Amino acid sequence: GRFIFILLQRRYRRMKKLIQFELRKIFSKRLTQVTLIALLLLSFLLGFSAYQNMYAFDGKNREGTGRTAVEIDKSVAEKYEGILTDEKVQQMIAEFKPTQDLHGMNAVYLYQNSLQSALFRKFSDMNGNWNGLSVSDVFGNEEIKIGYTHGWLKTSENMVRIFIVLSLVVAIMTAPVFSGEYGGVDNIILTSKYGKTKCATAKIIGSILAALIVTIVVSAINLIYAFILYGNGGLDCSILFAPADFVEGYIPFNITCGTLLKYQILLAFTNTISITGITLVLSAVCKNQMVALVASAAIYLFPIMLPVTETSPLFKIITLLPLYHAQFVSLMSVEQISGNVLYALMAVPVALILMGIGVFISRRIFAKHQVS
Repeated sequence: GRFIFILLQRRYRRMKKLIQFELRKIFSKRLTQVTLIALLLLSFLLGFSAYQNMYAFDGKNREGTGRTAVEIDKSVAEKYEGILTDEKVQQMIAEFKPTQDLHGMNAVYLYQNSLQSALFRKFSDMNGNWNGLSVSDVFGNEEIKIGYTHGWLKTSENMVRIFIVLSLVVAIMTAPVFSGEYGGVDNIILTSKYGKTKCATAKIIGSILAALIVTIVVSAINLIYAFILYGNGGLDCSILFAPADFVEGYIPFNITCGTLLKYQILLAFTNTISITGITLVLSAVCKNQMVALVASAAIYLFPIMLPVTETSPLFKIITLLPLYHAQFVSLMSVEQISGNVLYALMAVPVALILMGIGVFISRRIFAKHQVS
């Protein structure tokens, strides 16, 4: 028993060294470093741009952009935060009733502050008067908690772009894992010492770990940055009461901003796991790194070119492709499976299947490769 334990321990240490070697190799590549820095800069620039472009007017005498707008939005939301009631709707309609001539513009498109925009989207007629609907008429039996959600919804909107770019960064990191090693000196030394099967396994585990590490870091940085800019207020408020310009408002389920972000980050992980699986196969099949990268990116972005509308029966299947995991709103908008279980959770087994296929095929192809 002790002999078996020692043998397993040695194998574990060897595999650990191989995996560490693969991780260092992935993150030491200049292209990987440049794209990761660019991705982090994109995160900061999108977050800062959204913050600076914030606008709010309290309907009386305070108006501003950037930090001032966030403060105005928060102060307006603070007056009405809590469960949305018919009384609050009437109070807000009276407070935000347009005083200027709209010149025929529908009041739904009038923007003073985020709370007013959310209110008019659901409870205003084209002139800014109450449209006669009650809270239950609009939201049924759902209990809607309102507050300052604008900053977190902007963060979610920005993370869609960031996670799509992240997918391409993961493809750049993963494409050379096998294709860059065929006939390489490192490959000759390592395969002669540890064997092709162990080297292939280490490369696969290293690729998966690298993708997960980058996803964790990027997600954490964006959430921390948003927390610094906007605070944690609004995370427990419903996304259904959102300003008119947010696609998150089209998700038909009553979930909080915090829950929305949890689903989005979960789907970011399923997205990167999926693209890693796809790229591993192409990396093992292609002997040219650039071909593997271009093919991976093409497969990933292919759903954009599909002429499938949301009313098509194929739409539910298409939304399970990795690109829609990163885009996430369409996937989240598909009807629930049963009870409170969202269809979006189907992305998890799909990602695991794609990863499993990637592991099986790439390991098999690379292990069979003869080093001359």
